[in-house]
Amino acid sequence: MNRKQFFSGIIAIFFVMLMAISVQADSKSLMMATTTSTDNTGLLDYLIPHFEKETGIALKWTSTGTGKALKLGQNCDVDVLLVHAPPAEKKYIASGYGKDRREVMYNDFVIIGPAMDPAGIKGKGISEAFNMIKGKKGIFISRGDDSGTNKKEKLLWKNAGIQLPDKEKWYVQTGQGMLASINVAEERKGYTMTDRGTYIKYNSQKGGNAPLKVLVEGDAILLNQYSVLTLDPKNCPKAKYELALKFSDWMASKNAQDLIKDFRLLGKELFIPNAK
Repeated sequence: MNRKQFFSGIIAIFFVMLMAISVQADSKSLMMATTTSTDNTGLLDYLIPHFEKETGIALKWTSTGTGKALKLGQNCDVDVLLVHAPPAEKKYIASGYGKDRREVMYNDFVIIGPAMDPAGIKGKGISEAFNMIKGKKGIFISRGDDSGTNKKEKLLWKNAGIQLPDKEKWYVQTGQGMLASINVAEERKGYTMTDRGTYIKYNSQKGGNAPLKVLVEGDAILLNQYSVLTLDPKNCPKAKYELALKFSDWMASKNAQDLIKDFRLLGKELFIPNAK
């Protein structure tokens, strides 16, 4: 073997080793689709390093509305989901796209608006508040993006006996995430519905004295449950089901549940752990 052949052989072995390392690293990684609330609040930046350290599994994520996240799973573009629209999730599993659903935490939805409260909804029940906003033609900012929050908002209009006012001038759809929509509501001095965790994040960005205040809260229907969904291997055979199951198990573990409980802004819990 001449010198040139020797070095060519060494280089070939080197590249084979690199490819083997790359394949091994890729096999220990997950791609997750999740909601804007888990991302915007900083929860994932706080949690995922602990997951990676404890399991050796790298996890990357893309944040979008729950409707789009479910679609990413349906199309096998991700390996696991962390979402918050229980009726849509259960339908998703029944349709053969998801295999396991595990509840891991919750918070609640609230209606926020300017302190002057032009529609007078402070302290009202959710259905009465929506009727008052409609009656006063108060500016209402909707995400309009098929997210879990948007799905819940549509349900609340229906429960209030009101056809979705999507043709009304006072009803504004942003097509954006929660923090962006809150900022539009602030600019327009209007109302919007948000999960409490994202509101706390927004309030912390305003030094604890945000222009928009929580005006309606506490109705049982405003519960906001978050769950981990694995993909059904029959629909997505290349999705990393076993690693996704490990993520689901980890999110339900005592350590992860304690981490979720300890995650706070302005001294307030953003999410409450409730894995069974």
